[in-house]
Formats: sequence, C-alpha cells, structure tokens
Amino acid sequence: MKPPAALRILVPLILLLALIAAGGGLFPAAGQPFTVVNFRGEEVTINARGLYYWDTLSSAAQMQANDAVTLFLGLPLLTISFWLTQKGSLRGGLLMTGTLGFILYTYITMCFGAAYNPFFLIYIALFSLSLFAFVLSMMSFDVKTLPARFSQKLPRKWIAGLLLFVAAFLSLAWIGRIAQTFTPDTIPTLENTTSMFIQAMDLGIVVPVCLLSAVLLLRRSSWGYLLASVGLVKFLTLGTAVSLMGLNMARVGVPISPVELIVFSSMGLAGIITTFILLKNVMD
Repeated sequence: MKPPAALRILVPLILLLALIAAGGGLFPAAGQPFTVVNFRGEEVTINARGLYYWDTLSSAAQMQANDAVTLFLGLPLLTISFWLTQKGSLRGGLLMTGTLGFILYTYITMCFGAAYNPFFLIYIALFSLSLFAFVLSMMSFDVKTLPARFSQKLPRKWIAGLLLFVAAFLSLAWIGRIAQTFTPDTIPTLENTTSMFIQAMDLGIVVPVCLLSAVLLLRRSSWGYLLASVGLVKFLTLGTAVSLMGLNMARVGVPISPVELIVFSSMGLAGIITTFILLKNVMD
C-alpha cells in the first residue's frame, strides 16, 4: 500500500494528543466520591477525583481502563504499524487502520459521553484527526488486489462467524437494555449521560459493519477482506478495553453483569487470536 503523505502529519499528532489525554486520565488524584440524585431521580455516585471529577464512579472506572489500553496497547500498536506502513507493509496498513478505528471510536465517546473537563478540545482534536486519518488510510488500499494478498489457508468462515457472533451479541445485549425502559415509570440507567450513545454507535455502526464484513468475506469480496481485517484489529483493542473496564468497575465496587464481563472478555481474547491468524496469512 502507498500511505498518503498527510498521514505523516496526522498520525504523529494523534500519538501526541492521545498520550496527553490518556496520561491525564490516569494521573492520580485524591478525593472522596459522593452520591447525588440526578434530574431523572436516579441515584449516582460522583467520582470526585482528577480529570474525571464530575463523571460517575462507574464512568470514570471505564474511561480510566480505556486510557490504560490506549496508553499501553493502542499507542504502541499505532507507532509500530505506522512505521511498517511507511515501508509499504500491508500488515502494517491493516494494523494502523484498525487502531485508528479504535482511537476514533474512543474519542467520539469521550466527546459526547465524558462530563466536561479541561481536555475537551483535545478530545475534539483526536476525534477529528483520527476520523480523517482513518478515511485516508482506508482509501490508500488497492482493494481489488486484496484477495490475492491473503493465503488460501485464511479461515474465512471462522472469522465471519466471530463477526456474526459480535453483531448478534451486541444487538441482543443493547436492545435488551433499551427494552427495559419501555415499562411505564421506569428510570433509564443513564447516570450522567443524556442518552444511550454507546448503544447508538454500536447498533448504528458496529453491528452493520460486522454483518457486512462477514457476508462479503464469505463471498470472497475484496471489501470483505478489508473490512474484516480492520474490524478484527479494532476488536483486539476495544475487546481488551471493555474487559479491563469490567474489572476496574468491579475493583471500585460498581456492580457489573458477570455474563457481559465473560462474553466481552472472551470476545477480546478471540479477537487477539483471530487477528494474529489473519495477519499471519497476509502476504506482504
């Protein structure tokens, strides 16, 4: 692949700003959480510490887990893959594009889900930079030649099966959570957010992309190879982040569904294994 010259500017900026954003979120701070009742009548516990002072204890635990994954997995992956991409490596390009997708998803959620804090402009910059970098990276692939760049031993059915499972699980989990609000006088579990923005992103973008990737990959479509590859790398990072979110929530005493924790952790592990197999079958 031939990466656009603009990525030589965008990716280093993303690396720098994400380092600041994730490092700031993990910076230790003293404080004592307190409980309030929000305008919906829902009792929530405010974190009252550090950058995520006005976020709930649950939200702060999730965001700090995501910060840790960004700092110790996402940024090293982006650095290595960017270096490989500059050498014309297809593996590097797929890794970089998937990692950019993870950073894009992360900072969209931070823009709209985190309580306002001093890093708001950094979140906007990361949202914008990673969006354009992701689009440019996707456009840099010679899509028509992709099927020939993968080994015939690539387990397409297993990869498609994982993508279909992710789509089914997210659909059932999130629609089930939304359906709970249909009962009269039910208070939605939204804590400090105004709506279910994660569910909106997953059901509106992630689920359709998983379904489309699986179908196209089974048909040996060129776009199927690209979308499935990028999606798997994103799941590698996002699955690890969600698993760590659950563990961090449990650590601070926030109730979490054992089923969701087990399934998300299993999805993360499956994403790591499947991504390794996929990249092993790429012919650079």
